[in-house]
Amino acid sequence: MTLPVTRVALTEQSVLLNPTGPQRMDLPGFDAEFIDLPDYIIRITDRIWHQRHVELCETYYTDDCLVHTLGGDVTGSEAVTQNTRATMQAFPDRRLEPLNVIWSDDGPAGFYSSHLILSPMTNLGPSEFGPATGRKAHIYTIADCMCRENKIYLEWLVRDTAGLVEQLGLDADDVARKQALGDHAAGTSLLETHAARRQALDDAQVPIPTGLGLDPSAVIAAVWRAEPDLSVHYFDRCTAVYPGTRPCHTRTDIAAHIADMFIAFPDLKVRVAHVCSVPYLDDGQDIAVRLAMAGTHTGDGVYGPASGASVYIMAACHWRVIHGRIHQEWMVWDDLAVRRQVWTARLAA
Repeated sequence: MTLPVTRVALTEQSVLLNPTGPQRMDLPGFDAEFIDLPDYIIRITDRIWHQRHVELCETYYTDDCLVHTLGGDVTGSEAVTQNTRATMQAFPDRRLEPLNVIWSDDGPAGFYSSHLILSPMTNLGPSEFGPATGRKAHIYTIADCMCRENKIYLEWLVRDTAGLVEQLGLDADDVARKQALGDHAAGTSLLETHAARRQALDDAQVPIPTGLGLDPSAVIAAVWRAEPDLSVHYFDRCTAVYPGTRPCHTRTDIAAHIADMFIAFPDLKVRVAHVCSVPYLDDGQDIAVRLAMAGTHTGDGVYGPASGASVYIMAACHWRVIHGRIHQEWMVWDDLAVRRQVWTARLAA
């Protein structure tokens, strides 16, 4: 099948780094039409989601690809295709608007890309959350992919699912309870699914690229604690978006969200699982950080009364760093799956 050539907007970084036009990147094993890795990621997303060539999931994903999500892993291009079709039926006008692609060349493993996406949509068909509501919504997604020879073989997919259900007029906690009840009836448990990842959290050791202007591990150590200190690493007028599509306009807003997590999970541990970056303007960096978190729900607060659940959280963020400080942050995790783990522990009690 010959597909029409579509002009896809280049990422901001490509335009800034190459003001006279895009420079072709060496992509061994990839189709010659792709100019660089961001072009590959944006173009195949456009074909699958906007041109509705869903069958191309089986072209651009390997037969045995593994997609990690906090709600459970998905294996194989056929399953990716089925999930994509189901989402399109529930949200026929859903778009995946590219905000940025941050990437790295990881040698024999291939290329790593972190794709920040804004998805506007209308719920016009039944979804995993229930009957169509007719409501409009928009959520942020970060899709981190390992790509090799024109195919994605490994992905970490992080979506603001709680933000979606709330915009559909549903209660995220109630939806999570129903999902946990479904797991219980099926003899499965999201807590058991992530048990090994919780236990392996302390073993995470990842290389940190040089020239970032800041050390992501130092940022996490300073910020992700019971009394967050953002003064060193965040610009005083920084902006951010957190799960639930909650906007933050100051360092105080961000610190409040982090403090809420430690009220619910006093022993919360946060580890850096992957880092990649690309230059921004003359002296800045766009940095993508994938995070692994684990904690015990022993405190009341945003997740309700303490349940004792040993929770695992896969999160991803994009930072825009200028003069060594974070000016913009997009932080995403599946808060619905976090609540589902909490309800799993309540139902087992």
